Amino acid sequence: MLLRRLLIRGLTMLGVLVAVQILVVVTLGATGYSDRMLEAVIGEQLRGIRGGLAETIRDPDRLEEALAAQRAELEEAYGLNQPWFSRIPAMVARVFTLDLGEAHTLRSFRGSNRVADIVLERIPNTVILLTTAMAITAVVGIAVGTRLATRVGSRIDRIISYGSAVSYALPAWWVGILLILVFAFRFPVFPSGGMYSAPPPEGGFARFLDLSHHAVLPVITLVLASLGPYIYVVRTMTITIAQGDHVLAARARGMPDRIISRRHVLRVAAPPIVTGLILGLAGTLGGSILVETVFGWQGMGRLYYEAIAGTPDEMVIVALTFMFTLLYVVARMILEVLYVLLDPRVDAAEAAR
Repeated sequence: MLLRRLLIRGLTMLGVLVAVQILVVVTLGATGYSDRMLEAVIGEQLRGIRGGLAETIRDPDRLEEALAAQRAELEEAYGLNQPWFSRIPAMVARVFTLDLGEAHTLRSFRGSNRVADIVLERIPNTVILLTTAMAITAVVGIAVGTRLATRVGSRIDRIISYGSAVSYALPAWWVGILLILVFAFRFPVFPSGGMYSAPPPEGGFARFLDLSHHAVLPVITLVLASLGPYIYVVRTMTITIAQGDHVLAARARGMPDRIISRRHVLRVAAPPIVTGLILGLAGTLGGSILVETVFGWQGMGRLYYEAIAGTPDEMVIVALTFMFTLLYVVARMILEVLYVLLDPRVDAAEAAR
């Protein structure tokens, strides 16, 4: 039953992925972006062709005729001689295979201008940064939130609730700049940006330590901006459960608050808490643009900023949109598995249907 349920959910998420990409392609086509992207690609190719033809064709008129013939062939090959909606299937297929040609101005760390190379090398950097911050937020938020749910109205509950409101109102980019001013310039403990020192250290372990040192301030920024709201969310989710009869009975038996929070409160509230955590991680992946830009962290968020700022690199923007949607789908599939593990009643309900 579990495999059948996961298969159905997987097909559903695949449909969502296809629908989102079709919507992106339709939007780009209807607004003329698709035509401009293809014209830019053709223009880049023609510039290279012009240099080669100019060495053999000296007559300017003949050179222009040859370039016009080359342009016509390229427009037919890319489908520019047809209406934009006729290119939707081919464009969607290219997006799913990341066959989006070459970027206009952006390059990968190794000098490649292929969109696939540029995007794929940034994914691990973003995942490392955001999953670390989310793990810290989850551990602290769950521990503090469940404890507050058993002490509603206490002084510590009011203090942390006010702190959660302040944390929610803090712009992540402002927190990042403040941390740089304090811990990189006033007290030079951590680097102000980048992922590695210049030059980067040799060796795997030394390189890992250097990366960890550079990741401290970005991770603290993300944790400070998300910890308060997450504590409050966990508190809200568990407050009703903490006032249930089974919790009151456990407290009447003299059971310690630590065991009550873990066994009788957190275990019951685990499914909605995990739901918020996983979907929050998927949302944070798309919200890291400013943090990565402030700290010069070479992830997908920074790449999004680079693709939008200056001369827009539409192909990179399309590829990043696809990757963010794909990460959301993967997060939802992980959530489906965790739901069954955390709440066996879900699997039992499916089996009873």
